[in-house]
Amino acid sequence: MESELKDLNSKQLKSTASSDDGGSAKDDRPLLKPDAADNIQELEKKFAPYVRNDVYGTMGRGELPLAEKFLIGIAMVTLLPIRVVLAMTVLVIYYLICRVCTLFSAPNRGEDEQEDYAHMGGWRRSVVVVTGRFLSRVMLFVLGFYWITETFRILDVQEKSENEAKNQSKDEDEAKDQDEESGRPGAIISNHVSYLDILYHMSSSFPSFVAKRSVAKLPLVGLISKCLGCVYVQRESKSSDFKGVSGVVTERVREAHRDKSAPMMMLFPEGTTTNGDYLLPFKTGAFLARAPVLPVILRYPYQRFSPAWDSISGARHVFFLLCQFVNHIEVTSLPVYHPSQQEKDDPKLYAENVRRLMASERNLILSDIGLAEKRIYHAALNGNNSLPSVLHQKDD
Repeated sequence: MESELKDLNSKQLKSTASSDDGGSAKDDRPLLKPDAADNIQELEKKFAPYVRNDVYGTMGRGELPLAEKFLIGIAMVTLLPIRVVLAMTVLVIYYLICRVCTLFSAPNRGEDEQEDYAHMGGWRRSVVVVTGRFLSRVMLFVLGFYWITETFRILDVQEKSENEAKNQSKDEDEAKDQDEESGRPGAIISNHVSYLDILYHMSSSFPSFVAKRSVAKLPLVGLISKCLGCVYVQRESKSSDFKGVSGVVTERVREAHRDKSAPMMMLFPEGTTTNGDYLLPFKTGAFLARAPVLPVILRYPYQRFSPAWDSISGARHVFFLLCQFVNHIEVTSLPVYHPSQQEKDDPKLYAENVRRLMASERNLILSDIGLAEKRIYHAALNGNNSLPSVLHQKDD
């Protein structure tokens, strides 16, 4: 999640007009000239996971039909202000609830420089979780997601028989250990389509996320993120005892797997958002703990504006989303995935097998490109083709 919010206008990328949040720093810059249609088609073939296919066009800056302009005009003076006021009200209410529940208590602090309120117990934790899940669903309702289609896939007869055969080949102790593990995955693994993914998962299971350390200092959101138990990223840290995101996440996943009272980790192993039709290569951080994971697949069906946060600026995306009368989410939850011994010994194999399973369940297209290519695509759309070589390197 942090890499998706990272600004490309750094010292190394001063010539790049795009940013990793799906948009550009100068949103008013023209796209590639109309006479470069062949170039645009070539780009869309090469960077297909980040191409917008809705009526709003590339980067949400295409020429809109007259009917669409009319609908946006109506929404601007009616729906938009109402939704903004309601969304801010929900946010403030939940902040006040978190403030009351954390009064006279200090956040947990560890050697890993992380701090959170996620491990507090009793009525305080219950109130934070229950109200957090409820108000997250209210927020989705305010944004136009009036109903959510959820499908919980169960093992079919053949898979059950195969599992039973495997269990019979093990001794009683191993079978008992597997039964104890079956009810508690260490992490939820999801494809990443939009920032809206976080709201859904908060309403569903209220897990912990990975976020920039600066998020902890933001008004309202900072305290809420600590109550979620977010893992804060501080890549610029030079401390010798700083374990890094991977180490902290691995410990959290193991803790969640062992302790039912510990907050579950929610991880997006793709590392960036797509248009929802593709599945990028998975990073291995979520699989290093060797714990079972719960795969969840999100889709956002649309007719006019796509809620996917692929190649569009944050401000433009929020505006169009609030102006769309109805939005949709389809969720598919797969059975808990228990890694084999071979997968435990090879995190890359574990990650790839989970990825292929998720792709096959919802007919997602597997792609071998990643965040680096997304940066190149955004820069090209803004007419900047002189990118530093760092953009061509995949993030670890």
